[in-house]
Amino acid sequence: MSSIKTVTKAYPKSHLFTACTLFFLLALAFFVFPSKEVAAYRGQSTVDPGQNLADANDPLLDDDDNNQATVEAASETASASLAEIDEKQKEQPLKHSLTVAKGDTLSTLFAKVGLGANDLSQVLASSAGAKRFSRLNIGQVLEFTLDEQGALLGLSSKLSALETLVVDKTENGFSFERKLTAAQIEERYAHGIIEKSLLEDASAAGLSYALALNMANLFNYDIDFARDIQPGDEFELIYQQKRVDGEEVGIGHILAARFINRGKIYTAVRHVDARGQASYYRADGSSTRKAFIRTPVDFTRISSRFSLGRKHPILNRIRAHKGVDYAAAQGTPIKATGNGKILFAGKNNGYGNYILIQHGKHYQTLYGHMRSFAKGMRTGASVQQGQIIGYVGMTGLATGPHLHYEFRVNGVHVDPLSHKLPTADPIVGKEKQRFLQRSQPLLARMDLEKNRQLALRKP
Repeated sequence: MSSIKTVTKAYPKSHLFTACTLFFLLALAFFVFPSKEVAAYRGQSTVDPGQNLADANDPLLDDDDNNQATVEAASETASASLAEIDEKQKEQPLKHSLTVAKGDTLSTLFAKVGLGANDLSQVLASSAGAKRFSRLNIGQVLEFTLDEQGALLGLSSKLSALETLVVDKTENGFSFERKLTAAQIEERYAHGIIEKSLLEDASAAGLSYALALNMANLFNYDIDFARDIQPGDEFELIYQQKRVDGEEVGIGHILAARFINRGKIYTAVRHVDARGQASYYRADGSSTRKAFIRTPVDFTRISSRFSLGRKHPILNRIRAHKGVDYAAAQGTPIKATGNGKILFAGKNNGYGNYILIQHGKHYQTLYGHMRSFAKGMRTGASVQQGQIIGYVGMTGLATGPHLHYEFRVNGVHVDPLSHKLPTADPIVGKEKQRFLQRSQPLLARMDLEKNRQLALRKP
């Protein structure tokens, strides 16, 4: 019986039925058409007329009856086996695996496996977390489990090596679960020298795009990565690498980093305070964070600087350019350079789509020529430093896609690239002591690792 179960799992029912039929036809042929020896024995065997019929019980003489009984027994066994196969297949749920393609929605994927809008509604209503199923990415795989009537028993999707979303059928509807896999964390060191660009040289040093961007964000209060980087600049960092079963599955936090720009050394060390809040500080405990970041877009070039006597490219006359233009591709994200409240989000003939933000009592920033605003960006809304507020475009008086960025102090336009920005509070007291106990070994390790790499490079 165990062998039958094994076969039923390995092959479809139609294949098993064909195999059983062939087996029984061969068995029937064997009994109906016996071998030459059996046929010869039949020709030689006779029964003495005086012999008791009860004694004449030679099995070869009852061959036809035996054949019939064997076929009937085999047929009964086949029917029982097929019935068992059928029963097993009914008991086993049906699995459907669908890969998200361009244009797919959760509704269309449900329809592909025979499920309707009511099924979809029940799944999404099961939990706030279940709504994450509707945020699909191309290439994402969804696993549907159905019963023999085609009703939904479960749905799952592995978002990454660390996270899987699961919905299961229960007596009260559906239950949602977010399954997380614990990753092993190891600390790594990387060092690089700028020869071409930050992204290219970071990649050559083994850093991902996301990690290079995170590193740049640590220093974007002091360094304008669109104009300040030059060949010979250096970077180094200690960061967390996540692993599951020996495979790299993502990065964690940058624990410490240094950037040497034009001979000046900038340092950032991660510190988590007693309240559990994390931030980055310099080696002396002063905050790397300022009230404003230097640039509202990442890795772009400056196409026009702050000037009171620039000739306007469209109006063709001298007109003060009271901001900085960052040339970037259409759709490049634009970030708020500081915390504040939106005074205006709308359209103007010159600025096109633009946002004006008030930061405290003294500062304002303006972002012009946007293609569109980010979700929720409207007059009166609050924004956080680094939050995406819109996307680069060329609305208003613009000859190409770029961001026009203005910085105002007490209503007066100032150069965003040169104006001294206010800083955040430093670490003090016992918290500073905790910071130094953690930061000093990290900085010493970076020195050791860098010296080791330089020694290996020497001929």
